[in-house]
Amino acid sequence: MSLSTPSSNRLAASACLAASMTLVGSYVALSKPLAAAFPVLLLAWLRFGVAAIAMLPWLRKPANEPPMRPSTRRLVFLESFLGNFLFSICMIYGVSMTSAVSAGVVMAAIPAAVAVASWLLLRERVTGRTWAAVACAVGGIGLLGLAKPGHGTPGGGQGNPVLGHLLLFAAVLCEAAYAVIGKKLTGSLGPKRISALINLWGLVLATPFGLYFAAQFDFGAVSAGLWILLVFYALAASIWTVWLWMTGLRTIPAAQAGVFTVLLPVSAALTGVLALGERMGVLELLALAIALVGVALATLPSRSVSDL
Repeated sequence: MSLSTPSSNRLAASACLAASMTLVGSYVALSKPLAAAFPVLLLAWLRFGVAAIAMLPWLRKPANEPPMRPSTRRLVFLESFLGNFLFSICMIYGVSMTSAVSAGVVMAAIPAAVAVASWLLLRERVTGRTWAAVACAVGGIGLLGLAKPGHGTPGGGQGNPVLGHLLLFAAVLCEAAYAVIGKKLTGSLGPKRISALINLWGLVLATPFGLYFAAQFDFGAVSAGLWILLVFYALAASIWTVWLWMTGLRTIPAAQAGVFTVLLPVSAALTGVLALGERMGVLELLALAIALVGVALATLPSRSVSDL
C-alpha cells in the first residue's frame, strides 16, 4: 500500500487515535468513583451540561452544510439516545456494580459488536475471523462470571456483579448502534456538529431526571477533587475523544484505525488497578487476554500489516 502522506503526519495521526482510545478507557474506569458520589442520572445530566457549555461554538450550522432532512434528524436523535444517553446510563451503572477491570474486559467486545451490527443493519460482509472475535468476547465475559464476586475492588463490596456485566454488555450494544448510525450521519454532517447535537439531545433527555435528583442532592458534600474529575469526565467523553478520533481518521484508514481500540480495555483495566486500587486475579488476567485477542481479530486488516 503506497502512502502519499509524510511519515510524521502518520505518526501524529496514530498518536491522536491512541490518545482517543486511552481516554475512553480511562473515563470508563474513573466513572466508578463519580457514580459512588452522585446518583447515576444526576451524573449523566451534569456530564451533558458541562459538555454542552464547552461545545456551544460547535452547534453553529456551517455555511456549506445543507438543511437537515427529517430522516437525518431522526438519526441524530437515535445516535444520542442509544450512543450517548443509554450508553452512559448502562456504563456508569455497570461499572458501579462491578469493577473497572471487568469494564475493560466487557468493553473489548465493542469492535466485534460493531462488525455484527454492520452485518445486520448495513449488510456488510463479516469474515470468519470476526466471528472468532465474537467468540473471544463471549469467552472473556464468561470468565468474569467465574471470578469471585467483588474480587476486583478493594474491600470486595460490589452490589450485583452479574447485573453489572449485563449492563456493561448493554453499553457495548449501544456503542455498536452508535457506530453504525454514525456511518450514516457523517455523510451529511461534520464530526463537530454531530458531537454537539447528540450531546444536546443527551442533555434534553437527562434533564427531567437531573432536576429531580438535583433538588434533593447535597452538592456541598462533594469534594473539589470529584468536581475536577467530573469536568475531566465530561470533556473527555463528549469532546476530546471525538476530536482526537476524527483528527486521526483524516490520515489513517478506518480499517487500520480500528487497531487502536485495543487500548480501550487496556486503559480501563490499568486505570482500575493503578488509580482505583483494584486487583486482577488469574481469571481476570485470562479474561482480559482473551478479550484482547478478540479485539485484534476484529480490527487487524486481513492483508499484510507491514505497512502500518
